[in-house]
Amino acid sequence: MLATRNRLRTSTDFSTTVRSGVRNGRRNVVLYTATIGADEPTRIGFIVSKAVGNAVARNLVKRRLREAGAVSLREYGTGFAIVVRALPASATASWDELLADYNAALENTMRRLAGRLPAVTGKKPAGTQPDATTQEGTQRA
Repeated sequence: MLATRNRLRTSTDFSTTVRSGVRNGRRNVVLYTATIGADEPTRIGFIVSKAVGNAVARNLVKRRLREAGAVSLREYGTGFAIVVRALPASATASWDELLADYNAALENTMRRLAGRLPAVTGKKPAGTQPDATTQEGTQRA
């Protein structure tokens, strides 16, 4: 079970993650990952529609995906929002297949997302102005 602080709960959070995040699809899941504040805990949300199957099948898939998400929090504990959409094939997938697809999609999105993260160095990008003054030496508003 995921702690409340590690769950995506509002439709706005889901929409923002899906629209601005990096997407990777596998046979059983489609995973979206976006960055949030570096000091915020990673939050994970799940979308398991009726296309996956009846309530029993959907709940089984959700429980398995939640466990996979809990395991991934050990490595990516802060700074990310993750949305996992289960595909209909996930209803018949074994735990190992579902976990392998989840982990592969997560690693792929993290690798692609790393190119978007700003470098954390003490240097400023070329062409930026000093902290509190303009080129003319006057204070900024």
